[in-house]
Amino acid sequence: MSIFAIADTHLSFATDKPMDSFPGWNDYVQRIEKNWNSVVGDDDTVVIAGDISWAMNFDELKADFDFINKLNGKKIIIKGNHDYWW
Repeated sequence: MSIFAIADTHLSFATDKPMDSFPGWNDYVQRIEKNWNSVVGDDDTVVIAGDISWAMNFDELKADFDFINKLNGKKIIIKGNHDYWW
C-alpha cells in the first residue's frame, strides 16, 4: 500500500469553467486519469488536498465525484478555498 497526494484538480464536468485555456492544462483530465491509474493501485490511498472542483453546489459536483470515484485507490478529500460546493 502506498499513499499519494494531489491537489488543485479544478474539475468542471458540469460547469462551464474550462481549465485548458491555461498553458499546460490541455487535456488535463485525460492526463490525470491516465497517470493516476498507471501509478495508483486499488490498495493505495490518495489524499486530494483541495480545489477539487469548480462546482458551486452538490448537483454540479456529482459528475466530478463520479470521475474521481472511478479512479483507482481509496480517496481522502480535503476542502480547498475554491471548493464552494462543500
